[in-house]
Amino acid sequence: MAKLNQNNILLLIKWLISCCTIGFFVGSICAFFLFSLNWVTQYREDHTWIIYGLPLAGFIIALSYKYWGNPSSKGNNLLIQEYLYPQRRIPLVMAPLVLFGTLLTHLFGGSAGREGTAVQIGGAISDQLNRWFDFDKNERRILISIGITAGFAAVFGTPLAGTVFGLEVLLIGRKRYLGILPCLLTAYIANYSCQLWNIPHTHYPIQDAIPTLSLKNIGFSIIAGILFGATAWLFTGAGDFFNVQFKKIKSALLRPVVGGFILVLVITLFHANNYIGLGIPMIQGAFSSQANYYDFIIKLLLTAFTLSAGFKGGEVTPLFFIGATLGSALSTVVPLAVSLLAAMGFVAVFSGATNTPLACIVMGYELFGIQPIIFIGIACTVAFLFSGKKGIYSAQKGGFKEKFYRKLNL
Repeated sequence: MAKLNQNNILLLIKWLISCCTIGFFVGSICAFFLFSLNWVTQYREDHTWIIYGLPLAGFIIALSYKYWGNPSSKGNNLLIQEYLYPQRRIPLVMAPLVLFGTLLTHLFGGSAGREGTAVQIGGAISDQLNRWFDFDKNERRILISIGITAGFAAVFGTPLAGTVFGLEVLLIGRKRYLGILPCLLTAYIANYSCQLWNIPHTHYPIQDAIPTLSLKNIGFSIIAGILFGATAWLFTGAGDFFNVQFKKIKSALLRPVVGGFILVLVITLFHANNYIGLGIPMIQGAFSSQANYYDFIIKLLLTAFTLSAGFKGGEVTPLFFIGATLGSALSTVVPLAVSLLAAMGFVAVFSGATNTPLACIVMGYELFGIQPIIFIGIACTVAFLFSGKKGIYSAQKGGFKEKFYRKLNL
């Protein structure tokens, strides 16, 4: 009995050290990342000519991955693969490479996000604890989960959503409940560590009154959810299409160069500067006034093209942009408030593209409060079901969703 208690105490100490270490370091690095991202974004906006260097930036990113981080080029899919089929430690070099690549992408005008960077930093750092602690296969899975959780929670300031995302994204429809407590603890430590550096997070307030919950409004929410799901499917399909086209270029070093030239041409000819980078001002604008009907599709195509060409970042903030502007534009035909539809689209397109409806509902609560949660919940769930068999992470296993589509013979 004494030996059993001693083992339990040692196990508890091991996990407390792991959670605190991962939470602090990932949160602090994400704070540096967010600060740097704000700086490069401001610099690009003050010096718009810099986008002409996008092909060179793409070449430098491709060169860095060729010589220092070939396995790391798989990005989030590498984390998922190591979770499902553990083979070797996630390389630590993934963290600085994706950080450097993302900052270069945003500095020179690529359309990308930031979640992928934070998640990969978290996963790479957390897996290094295998060097000092003896984690078995299942414990290592929890370790990867808390790394993903820490990055997501810190970069968005949503620890509860980060906790659920770190568990849900790895196995669609199935969560390993043993990982909840360490994920939750790490998420709050990472979020607090990021806040210690006085890095602000963006807020998106719902400015309109929330309508009553009626059968009519539920029906409108379902219709909106179907459209959000179809948009998530379109984003995944666009990414797959552009990936196939870029693979026709044999040299991986040339892909982002060619992609960079095309992006510069498109951005310059169509004056599309509002659609590059994160696009935070346009997301915020979608909550206060009706967006153009074409805003979401421009951002969708630019982001899918940018990431397929080999530039770095993430898909989630662009998905927020796509969803918020689509929801805002839908207010012309769907009789719900503009800011409510923007909020629903904000998380619902993300839900459909990443196959994480529960995490997105929780994020909706953390960002927008409890009042619109029923409408957000309907939109996220319907979007998840209507977004196709797979999402943006090809390494995910289908689970419930795969069975759902199999029964429909789709």
